Amino acid sequence: MAKGAGVSESRQRDRRLAMVRRQVESRGISDRRVLAAMRSVPRHRFVSVRHADQAYEDHPLPIAADQTISQPYIVALMADAAAIHPDHRVLEVGTGSGYGAAVLAHLGASVITVERHRVLADRAAQVLDDLGYHNVTVVTGDGSQGHPPGAPYDAVVVTAAADGIPPALVDQLADGGRLVIPVGSTAGAQELTLVHRRGDATTTRPLGPVRFVPLVEDS
Repeated sequence: MAKGAGVSESRQRDRRLAMVRRQVESRGISDRRVLAAMRSVPRHRFVSVRHADQAYEDHPLPIAADQTISQPYIVALMADAAAIHPDHRVLEVGTGSGYGAAVLAHLGASVITVERHRVLADRAAQVLDDLGYHNVTVVTGDGSQGHPPGAPYDAVVVTAAADGIPPALVDQLADGGRLVIPVGSTAGAQELTLVHRRGDATTTRPLGPVRFVPLVEDS
């Protein structure tokens, strides 16, 4: 039997609840809806069987295509900063495992998530469907310029680091919309950044240092 394969769903639920207490609430995330989403989404279903026993630990985990699933706190922090309401349309750039999309789906009315690696997009779509997240649409393609067909979005969450804030993503925000994105190079410092749009003006606020894979744009 593969490592982690024999862990019961009830045991994983206990681990998940402990994760929220120790890793998320203790670091200042207090939004009740975000906490409820983190308690509900089974992170272990979004990783390989051999990593399932580490699903609720305080670190990223490897997935296919040399990518990672972010540590739970970072997923919660980004969802909290996006300030998603139940009627919101949300864009996620970088589906990865699909875990982040599931958390966002708990918070908003609909989620479009774009993933450039087909192997990741196909697997994420299957897991999301199996778990009943029918308000998520997985799109395979280059998300670096957003997804104009679904715009405007009330929130955009980017799970890869850009050298700067992409104007195309700001343009696809609705009035009052929020963009949460890591900014910086993979070789240097990265800062999780909140961009808030009001009319044609934007404000930015740093949320703390992070480490993400680079946002890749198709040439």
